[in-house]
Amino acid sequence: MKSSTPNNPTTSGITLSHSLIPVVFLICMLGLNVFVFGEDAVGGSNQFALLLSAAVAVFIGYLNRISLTTVMEYIAKNVMETTPAILILLMVGALAGTWLISGIVPAMIYYGLQILNADWFYVACVIICCVVSVATGSSWTTSATIGIALIGISTGLGLNIAVTAGAVLSGAYFGDKMSPLSDTTNLAPAIAGTDLYTHIRYMLITTVPSILLSLVFFGIIGFTSDVHGVVDKEIVQELIASKFNITPWLFAVPLIVLGLIFLKTPPVTALLAGTLLGALTALIFQQDLMQSMIGNNVLNAESMYQLLMNSIVTDTVIPVEAIAISDQASLDLQDLFSQSGMAGMLNTVWLIICAMTFGGAMEAIGALNRIAQFFLSLFSSVFGLFASTVATCLALNITASDQYLSIVVSGKMFQKAYADKNLAPENLSRTLEDSATVTSVLVPWNTCGAYHSKVLLGEAGNMSYIPYAFFNYISPFMTLLVAAVGYKIRLLNHVEGIERK
Repeated sequence: MKSSTPNNPTTSGITLSHSLIPVVFLICMLGLNVFVFGEDAVGGSNQFALLLSAAVAVFIGYLNRISLTTVMEYIAKNVMETTPAILILLMVGALAGTWLISGIVPAMIYYGLQILNADWFYVACVIICCVVSVATGSSWTTSATIGIALIGISTGLGLNIAVTAGAVLSGAYFGDKMSPLSDTTNLAPAIAGTDLYTHIRYMLITTVPSILLSLVFFGIIGFTSDVHGVVDKEIVQELIASKFNITPWLFAVPLIVLGLIFLKTPPVTALLAGTLLGALTALIFQQDLMQSMIGNNVLNAESMYQLLMNSIVTDTVIPVEAIAISDQASLDLQDLFSQSGMAGMLNTVWLIICAMTFGGAMEAIGALNRIAQFFLSLFSSVFGLFASTVATCLALNITASDQYLSIVVSGKMFQKAYADKNLAPENLSRTLEDSATVTSVLVPWNTCGAYHSKVLLGEAGNMSYIPYAFFNYISPFMTLLVAAVGYKIRLLNHVEGIERK
């Protein structure tokens, strides 16, 4: 999914005003869709808005003598590079289905309710996801495995799932930045011109304060939220145990999957293995559940195959009754026992394809480079250079719809500027991670935003976690703060009072 499309030599003359027309059009269309459709905007109207905006970009390209053939080549390359992301999405849907019917996710929720307390649950979410994401190097895998389970546990505890999703993403993107197994952690220093471990050590300056501040905020929310006594955890556990055969042996499958990823097995391969192992686990441990799902029919090879295949590709719903909280209120846990399989991911796949179409058109007409050049020209100071890098990464996450494009384009544009200011390349690589990597999940049509909102918030697919993804928007401010005070800004040559490289 990493983009390395060369700059189109015919796009050097495009003006900033022309470059911004498709962006302004897109923002207006998305705003209109949210006003008219609300949360249902991701069901198709936003996708069409992205395609219309791509058409506007094509027209701007025509005015600047960029042929439709050239634009289509860039679009095709962009869409092709999303193939790994699309396959991962489909496999996540398949894995979620078999991990439900096998009892794996219900077991995580069952035991999690025993261990985790409502007061420090959000803090625990961040720490758990930090550990998993550092071990796996993937925010996507973290959301698809432990993230789903933590959302289920928070529902069982009567907590706010939007806050939980924010906590999951804060921890997940900590590892996405810091793990030597992460693709962005390897890509950023490669583009900037430094080595991996220098890059990781230098990121500690901004990343540690950002995650500590996030933990403080989640701790405050946890200890000030009035959730005590809302849900009886034992009732939820009894409900889970009445439907599934709960045993610690079920944890063998997620441990195997995490082990495969830790051993640098490609994510698609690891998720496929998890899906198949989940299906096998269902056959071993959940035959009573499978019998109840087919009713009076005989549980034979054909019916078991049909059940498992449906759990992989379509809806899986295990009916449960709502839990009474009081005489006036009840808690509906049906979402814990429902998955949409691969088919449930198709809306997100559609969104990613349309987003990458827009990003490809913007790249082809030279709009992305022109916007980056504008930010580069705004400031002449060292702080201004850091600020313009952050602004460019944010703008490209919005317009290019992909964190890899944001890292690559921004890195190429600013590499010489940092060298001219006598700044060591790890300054650039850290700033790319602090802005491009972590903010991608805050843009609904970015590949990361589309993915995480769907995986963590299910059919709702909304962005309600944004106010609570503290780490993701503290990070760019932290990198600007460090630049503003001049703390440990490494130079290519020794300057008195500033750390030598």
